[in-house]
Parts: sequence; C-alpha cells; structure tokens
Amino acid sequence: MSIPVTGFSHVRITVTDIAQSRAFYDAVLGLPVAFAATPDADEATRAEEWWLFGGVVYQVPGGFFGLRPVAPGGDRFTEDRAGLDHLSFGVASRADLDAAAARLDELGVAHEGVKDIGIGQLLEFRDPDNIALELWADA
Repeated sequence: MSIPVTGFSHVRITVTDIAQSRAFYDAVLGLPVAFAATPDADEATRAEEWWLFGGVVYQVPGGFFGLRPVAPGGDRFTEDRAGLDHLSFGVASRADLDAAAARLDELGVAHEGVKDIGIGQLLEFRDPDNIALELWADA
C-alpha cells in the first residue's frame, strides 16, 4: 500500500548567512513571514524556537518555505550532488515571468531569461548560496 500523500507541506533549504539570504528572498519573492527566530533571544526562547534553527519560514500558497542558517561559511550549493536539484515556485502566467525577469534585472540578479519548453515556461536564477531556483508558469 502506498502512503496517501495529500499535498505539499514545506521545504527548508540550508543557507550560510541568514541576513544575506533573507534579504535576497524578501527582495525577490516578497513572501509573508510565517515564523522567524527571535533575534538575540534568551536561552529559554531559543529552546522554544529550536525548530527554526535561527532562521525564517515564509508562507507560500499551499505550504511553507524556510531558510535554515547552519551551513558553514564559504559552502556553495551544487545540484550535481545527492539531494536538491533545484527549487521551483509557480506563477500564474508568462507575463508574470516577464515581470519577474525585469525585477531580477532591477535587483542585479543574473538569470537565464524566460524559456518556453512546450509544457510551460520557466525562468532560472540562483540565490546567494548558488541554490538553483526557478519560476514556472504552465503552458
């Protein structure tokens, strides 16, 4: 018998610098913060917030997206190792992808331009830890 999965819940990525990563994701995606570790928290508060690992969790339609700042400085992501290949966020239309490309240009974030692959369109870029990100619109 298979496991009766009802949908997506959350994903959390490991980052090297929470301030840098949070600034990037705030500027690029602008998602609402659902939970965030208390800055300069006392020991009791840190114990209560253990599951945040000093990071932040954003609300995404249908689930959550979190940043876990525990990677050693200088570490870099590569999709050629076991684990994550890339993370894709859905958008409603090709027009949204074009607007996102313009926003990335404004922010100085390198990207590959919008690509049409038949079944949909996508826009690829990377975060400060080199994590491969994608915005996707169905065809």
